[in-house]
Amino acid sequence: MKQRINTSDAPAPIGPYSQAIKKGDTLYVSGQIAIVPETGEMNTGEIGAETEQVMKNLSAILNEAGMSFDNVVKTTIFIKNMQQFSQINAVYGKFFGDVPPARETVEVSGLPKYVSVEISCIAID
Repeated sequence: MKQRINTSDAPAPIGPYSQAIKKGDTLYVSGQIAIVPETGEMNTGEIGAETEQVMKNLSAILNEAGMSFDNVVKTTIFIKNMQQFSQINAVYGKFFGDVPPARETVEVSGLPKYVSVEISCIAID
């Protein structure tokens, strides 16, 4: 049976999807963007701050499931401009220890709410 994971410490879904689904020991976290959960406002402008907010949102969902970034085995990063990759990567890297997860980074033409970065992950308990 699958279990929906939901927390008010991360943005509410803006469509028909769950923040995360846990099936067995595996957690599938939906792509997060830079919405500040307390205000519903976007934390966009500077790509480092936007990425930091995305990672905070992912962390809140992982915490709700009793996990942390140490449990993350795979991430997917969607970015609008590959030239911002190094800035995104610098912030992203601060959240992982010596064994970062597998990942792909994909440049896309558009993202929800016109953000510059969206990140999803899979974690194992």
